Amino acid sequence: MIQVISGGVCAAKGFRASGIHCGIRNNQSKRDLALVVCDTDCAAAGVYTQNLVKGAPILVTQEHLKNGKARAIICNSGNANTCNADGLDIARGMCALVEQHTGVPAEDVIVASTGVIGQPLSLKPIAAGMEALVAGLDTDGTPAAEAILTTDTVKKEYAVSFTLGGVECRLGGMAKGSGMIHPNMATMLVFLTCDAAISPEMLDRALRADVQDSFNMISVDGDTSTNDTLAIMCSGLAGNAPITAPGPDYDAFCEALHAVTTQLCRSIAGDGEGATKLLECAVTGAADAAAARTVAKAVICSSLVKAAMFGADANWGRVLCAIGYSGASVDVSKVAVSFVSAAGTVAVCEKGAGIPFSEEEAKKVLTEKEITILVELGDGGASAVAWGCDLTYEYVKINGDYRT
Repeated sequence: MIQVISGGVCAAKGFRASGIHCGIRNNQSKRDLALVVCDTDCAAAGVYTQNLVKGAPILVTQEHLKNGKARAIICNSGNANTCNADGLDIARGMCALVEQHTGVPAEDVIVASTGVIGQPLSLKPIAAGMEALVAGLDTDGTPAAEAILTTDTVKKEYAVSFTLGGVECRLGGMAKGSGMIHPNMATMLVFLTCDAAISPEMLDRALRADVQDSFNMISVDGDTSTNDTLAIMCSGLAGNAPITAPGPDYDAFCEALHAVTTQLCRSIAGDGEGATKLLECAVTGAADAAAARTVAKAVICSSLVKAAMFGADANWGRVLCAIGYSGASVDVSKVAVSFVSAAGTVAVCEKGAGIPFSEEEAKKVLTEKEITILVELGDGGASAVAWGCDLTYEYVKINGDYRT
């Protein structure tokens, strides 16, 4: 049984975290350097942006995770360390600083950066802040969750407990992401920790399978970032029998993993730059999983759908339009669409055509903060869910002023 617990990235046994303002960002009220350290070596895995332009930290992290283990994460906000001539040196230097101040070998450090692309990043403020950063290591993950944020308006943490062979295990994490979000595993960072014992091979398998129905199914603005990193470390300190092959324990681990990643997806999508509403597109009746994912993502990515949701306009034709150009093989004459929120449900389309509905009731449904767009394709038994947000005037303002 999965239960929601507190603790975020420090909910699992063996993990401590810290977050400080070291001076990378001009705003002294905002933390800009985070550290997560485990008491023991961990099985580890990562998934990264598919953008051909990759931040230097990704290249270093990929190098460090080749052996499937890690023990610490260091991440700065305010500067992406991307497209810089000395980027690799800076990323490796951050790992060396972790070794110098904690004893964790530099090659066992996951490093990440987020912020403005193409701006020089100096190690000086990071080095100057390391003593305070390490001194602040604690089982409270909130300072670290705050330190990785950029244009985010809220911190994003979540954790659950679950059992493996009668042993309680914990899995939690923290995330950042508000704009430049269109993963195909984007500026999105997610760091997960767990105390279950699992082999690096099975952990990598679980993570790569999960992203297909979690982080690859969110979009804020259609821009895939250069720095997306999703990394997980498992300490094994819960004491369960190690997961080394598929089976009931592996399935239970994957279920817990998906519970955390799904919630973090919702948090990221709902905090999209300038957003006022969390949008969810739930597709059912698809011929296969690929078609369901394609349709759900097309609807959530449509600027016209997003703008209609901002205006509480039940313009279902825009949903049909997105389905039609999605690339999925769909019999449009079978499609049904409904809008759902805490205010109720309004059916707007059946068999690919409009049906009578109350515009007044639709307005009430679409004025809520969380809206689900239900799409029934009538082609089979597959389903998928995608998450996004509305498109507002504030989004343009934020990105017009981003560097200033």
